Amino acid sequence: MIIALFGMGIVTSFVLTILLTLESVRVDYLETIAKTKGWLGIEDSNKQLCVANFFDSLKTVINNNGELNVEALVEVEFALYRRTAHALEVIGNLLITLGLVDQEQLLRGLRGAMGGMGTAFYTTLLGSVLGGVLLRVYGYIDENGVDSLENALTRICLVYCSADFKPSAEREVRVLNQEIQLLTQKIEYLKKVLNESKTVVSDFTTELAELHKRETNPHSLEETIKLRKEYLDSLRQEFQLKRMNRGAWWKVLKKSFRKTD
Repeated sequence: MIIALFGMGIVTSFVLTILLTLESVRVDYLETIAKTKGWLGIEDSNKQLCVANFFDSLKTVINNNGELNVEALVEVEFALYRRTAHALEVIGNLLITLGLVDQEQLLRGLRGAMGGMGTAFYTTLLGSVLGGVLLRVYGYIDENGVDSLENALTRICLVYCSADFKPSAEREVRVLNQEIQLLTQKIEYLKKVLNESKTVVSDFTTELAELHKRETNPHSLEETIKLRKEYLDSLRQEFQLKRMNRGAWWKVLKKSFRKTD
């Protein structure tokens, strides 16, 4: 039981650490964007992580002109990570309790008197080391990671994006400039696509002109007919050789002297 709970705690801590690492990388990237483009440049499409959910909720509040409380919103969005880190501490406490009152192991040990005291001692030691030390340390590390993420997001919002949160004429101008930039990028992309389409159409027109020229040129038509006739003659000779190999060589020999068109 002690080992099973410890394994569950280790897996939970590992998964939480990976998620916090991914969130930290994403926050660093968004901070770089916020330094140059502000709130309007932040776009997060991965809706499965808490950072993306935070910015999505933040946009909803701003678009609805609601009352914004960044600290409270950060705590709400990251409550899942904090509860998971707290669960590690609970598992650690359970391991200590199981080490102290593991009745099954204790009763087995009591059959051998002194051996019972030894078994109780080792179960207590195992639960204390695994639960009281390792899992509590892991839970403390994960909780510090959650605090670091919350502080980083709060700093981004208060330092780089606070000017865009309040409704004002300046914010509307920045929004308009952002929309104009996006529209300009789309226009440039359309121009590029049109230029590529023009090139493809031009190549296709050139190929059609060359094909039409070949069809209207009598010399090329005669050459084509001549090549076709030579090809048919070679096929006829090949068939004759196959017939001779089959035994009808006399008939083939007579037909070969006949005049053909």
